[in-house]
Amino acid sequence: MNPHLTTRLRHLRLSGMVEALPGRVAQAEAAPLPHLEFLELLVQDELARRADRLFARRLKQAGITTMKTLADFEWTFNPKIPKAKIVELANARFVDMHRGVLLIGPPGVGKSHIATAIAIGAIRAGRRALVRSTFALAADFAEAEATGERRDLVQQLTRVDLLVLEDFGMKKLAANAAEDLLEVFVRRHEAAATLITTNRPTQDWGVFLGDVPAATAILNRFLAHATILQMTGKSYRLRQRASAAGDD
Repeated sequence: MNPHLTTRLRHLRLSGMVEALPGRVAQAEAAPLPHLEFLELLVQDELARRADRLFARRLKQAGITTMKTLADFEWTFNPKIPKAKIVELANARFVDMHRGVLLIGPPGVGKSHIATAIAIGAIRAGRRALVRSTFALAADFAEAEATGERRDLVQQLTRVDLLVLEDFGMKKLAANAAEDLLEVFVRRHEAAATLITTNRPTQDWGVFLGDVPAATAILNRFLAHATILQMTGKSYRLRQRASAAGDD
């Protein structure tokens, strides 16, 4: 391979072409390809490499460390879970429509898996996502308040195409967190999509937020254009624990 060519390609930031070039040259030599077809294949290789890098970067930005897809979800374990509606959500149309999604149900039925899979679907569709648990969110707000970076945090939670808040209500937030969240929901209302997973009924939100008026205002905006999916069934975690105990 011509080292000057690969150097020039790298200088042009065409690393996908550099990686694909040896294989494409071998392919062209084995079965002669027209020049334009050879070039087209190299361009496709470069675009595919860039798409892979962008996808990996946006996964990291979203805080997703483990790939979870709907294909991996064990639908037969809890057959009452609304599969068709969930699969429809994974195509990211609701993100483009700036709608909300509420996954509500007991612990262990797969809400987190489904929420992550939907976020990954949005990223594959070219959207930006951010996934935060209530525990992480509480720490984020506390740290932002202590360091004077509250405004930056609110902007981070506001500007992504899809904000996923997991285990909403599992931890009581600080006194002023409800006001911060209300600002986020006000800014995102009809401007971006939000997905929440929770095992707490909406009438309890004022309790764990510590601010009934703020919770009412959040719900008023969030539920105005939200799809509510009731997740019912048995706990995967309890089954896994029982299986592990049986193997001992």
